Amino acid sequence: MSNKIQPAFVTFTGVDRSDIIPSLLDLSERYPIEWGVLVDPEQEDNNLFPTLEERLKVQSSGLCLSAHICGIPAAEIVQGKNPNYLQLSGFSRLQINHSRDGSTEEQISNAHRFASSMGMRAALQCQGDFPDEPRADWLYDVSFGLGTKPTSWPPMGPRSTFCGYSGGLSPETIESTFSALPLTESDNKQFWVDMESGVRTDGWLDVDKCEQVCKLIFG
Repeated sequence: MSNKIQPAFVTFTGVDRSDIIPSLLDLSERYPIEWGVLVDPEQEDNNLFPTLEERLKVQSSGLCLSAHICGIPAAEIVQGKNPNYLQLSGFSRLQINHSRDGSTEEQISNAHRFASSMGMRAALQCQGDFPDEPRADWLYDVSFGLGTKPTSWPPMGPRSTFCGYSGGLSPETIESTFSALPLTESDNKQFWVDMESGVRTDGWLDVDKCEQVCKLIFG
């Protein structure tokens, strides 16, 4: 990649089965990767959301993992409730996908409190400029897993926050997207990128596509 500004890590969201754990571990030894696991008990008939049995195998794998919590559990967290039925051991970050309309002060506080109580960071989504709010990590996301590429990208937020970009990223678009991101040399290793639909084949996570992305980003 001609652009030498690199993310701190890349998140590949949608780990859907445990039989690929050896391949994920191998790739993680070579590149800085966080593997995102979608969590919602009511959607486990969707192959994006692994069953609890499969998810617990992934959680005990030693991979760097983030839980992307959706549906009722996400709503409960931002309401100040504790969905302890989720069994979230093994994660380092909790991305709480509770709304497409941003987060209120109360919701940010509740997300931060819940994640902190489990020794993790909270991550929330934004659809505009990155908030000046260090209690959560902020992912710019107007795609919501549909592979939609934004028409513009916000500049990095304040240095007190950790910000990420998503939307339409894939092996085919990663180079052009990086050229379009409003990044400077001071942003090197100070952000992350997240992708989901662009690294799937026939609905399943494609480890070869993940490796292609890593080679293009990190060399």
